[in-house]
Amino acid sequence: MVALQEILGLQVDAGLLELALTHRSYAYEHGGLPTNERLEFLGDSILGQAVTVMLYRDYPLLPEGDLAKRRASLVSTAALSEIARGIGLGEFVRLGRGETLTGGRDKSSILADTVEALIGAVYLDTGVESATRFVMRLLQPMLADPGHFGISMDPKTSLQEAASRLGAGVPVYSVAESGPDHSKVFVATVTVGTAVTATGEGTSKKHAEMAAALEAWTRLRAPRR
Repeated sequence: MVALQEILGLQVDAGLLELALTHRSYAYEHGGLPTNERLEFLGDSILGQAVTVMLYRDYPLLPEGDLAKRRASLVSTAALSEIARGIGLGEFVRLGRGETLTGGRDKSSILADTVEALIGAVYLDTGVESATRFVMRLLQPMLADPGHFGISMDPKTSLQEAASRLGAGVPVYSVAESGPDHSKVFVATVTVGTAVTATGEGTSKKHAEMAAALEAWTRLRAPRR
């Protein structure tokens, strides 16, 4: 925990930090421990408020629609998971054996949820001002890269352009759906040659494809390790 606190650049109550890192798969395999889901719920709200206020203050000439698109980009699963990968958060997440074996430490949904849980933990331990500063510090690499604003507005086009620049081929999409007619869930998979395959989920085919494109775009831009 000390190593993670050094990476985060602040001291957080050890119990809250441990809770923020506890995925439900770990909790289930260890007798039903508390999970990070409540902290994630709280952190999502703190993140949204901090980003909304920042955008309102820093971009006084932008209309509401553009502000909403920029906010969507900054709080997206793709953006938060990229932040998590940048600080090596995956190695600290407490996962069950099954999730670990299936690559859970690099799953975008798990990483993004854990970032939100961390924000919730910081808020509870140190207050709203400290949590807001923490959010802004996490988001700084995104704020310095205008491309992260553009990608949320048209992720499929942005992915196609990125793939073309890399000579990786044309993105190919497939979509599966499940659930009753009144509550369908769509899962899209996009493949860009041999460069990347990513998935995204949404309440419509369009939204699922956009989520998949956003994830693939993020992975194409990630530094190769």
